[in-house]
Amino acid sequence: MAALGAYRCIECSEEAAELYRDYRRGVLRISICKSCQKPVDKYIEYDPVIILINAVLCKAQAYRHILFNTKINIHGKLYIFCLLCEAYLRWLQLQDSSQNTDPDDLIRYAKEWDFYRMFGIASLEQTSFLVGIFIILWWMRPEMLKTKSDFVLLLKALLLSSYGKLLLIPAVIWEHDYTPLCLAFIKVFVLISNSQAVRVTLNLNRMLPWLAIFFGLILENGVVYLFQKMGWDV
Repeated sequence: MAALGAYRCIECSEEAAELYRDYRRGVLRISICKSCQKPVDKYIEYDPVIILINAVLCKAQAYRHILFNTKINIHGKLYIFCLLCEAYLRWLQLQDSSQNTDPDDLIRYAKEWDFYRMFGIASLEQTSFLVGIFIILWWMRPEMLKTKSDFVLLLKALLLSSYGKLLLIPAVIWEHDYTPLCLAFIKVFVLISNSQAVRVTLNLNRMLPWLAIFFGLILENGVVYLFQKMGWDV
C-alpha cells in the first residue's frame, strides 16, 4: 500500500493512495477516486502508444498519468537532446548562410565551435524561458511553490512537455518549401504543451499558465536581442 498522496486521480487531480488493488492470480481492480467516483488512472491498462497519442493531443488526463502516476525519469536526458536538436538546426542554418567550402582544418574547427556556441545560446535562451515562467508563478501564486519538491516537479513537467522539439530534426531532414511554417507550428505546439504541463502540475485554470508562458517568451526574446546586439548570429 502506497502512502496517501503518492498518486493522483487523472480526472480531478485528487490524491490517491493506490492505482489498483492486486487480488492475486492475475486479478486486478482499478481503484476508484473518492472525490469524482471515476477510475483513479484508466491509463494503467492502456498501451503506451495510446498514452503517447493522448499526450500529443495535450489531454490533461494523459499528462497527470505521466507526471504523477509513472516513474519516468528521462527529463534531464530529454532536455539535453532537445537542446542538441535546436543547436543543430541553428548550426545548419548558419552553415547554409556561409558558402565557404574550404576543407582547411581551421575552417572545420571554426564550424565545430559554431555548433558549441549555438548549443550554449540555446541553453541560455531555454533557461531564461523557464526562469520567466517560475518568476510569474512564484509572484502570482507563491503558495503553489512553497517547497523544493514543488519546483522540481514543475521543472520536470516543463522539460518533459518540451518533447515536441524533437520534431525539429525531421523538419530539417525532409526540407521543403514549407519548412519555416513547420518550424513555427512546432514552436506553437511546444508552447501549448508547456502551458498544459503548468496547468496540470499546479492544478490551475488556463489563464495563469499562458501568462507565465508569455512572460517566459519575453525573457527569452530579451536574451536573443542581447545576443544580437553583441553581434552574434542566433
